[in-house]
Amino acid sequence: MPISDIPILSMLRARMQWHQERQQVLAENIANADTPNYRPRDLAPPNFESALQTVSLPLATTEPGHIAGAGGSGLPFAEANDPHFEVRPRGNAVSHEEEMLKLSSNQMDYDAVTSIYTHSLALIKTAVR
Repeated sequence: MPISDIPILSMLRARMQWHQERQQVLAENIANADTPNYRPRDLAPPNFESALQTVSLPLATTEPGHIAGAGGSGLPFAEANDPHFEVRPRGNAVSHEEEMLKLSSNQMDYDAVTSIYTHSLALIKTAVR
């Protein structure tokens, strides 16, 4: 079985690609901060629920008080529609503070996913040896 077929590693790679694309979208928002009538964009987080359901066991509700697992649908890398923004007189809705916070949060999340991916590969190498 090739390493690329391990589901958790493919999900981590997809998450890293999402963070890279989101970084580009957020940078475009900042670059267009003075463009009239520009609305900031963002990406919706990827949805791995279907992949996790095929990998893991489904939750069983054996008691009436148990809460059933929730399923959701959504495409990874979809654009997020957030209509909550302030519009300046020129029609621009980019907030430098919000975009910079999103950028730093995105970078920290990318670093965390990269670290998990690297450690997972190291564990596989150790197991193979």
